[in-house]
Amino acid sequence: MPEEPGESGERGESGDSGELSLERRRLAEEKKNERYVWWYLAYFLFGIHLVAFVMIYAVLQAK
Repeated sequence: MPEEPGESGERGESGDSGELSLERRRLAEEKKNERYVWWYLAYFLFGIHLVAFVMIYAVLQAK
């Protein structure tokens, strides 16, 4: 199957710096998003434990 003009791997010298800039920006955005995911996971796990401790306390006080 013939390749599309943009897929052949041939890049002009003027486009290299722009593509590197876009790649750096994409990687920075991905790193930021990954950091947000870890924070959301931490808050979620903290919340789950807080609810569990409150439930344990309620069960122990009900006896």
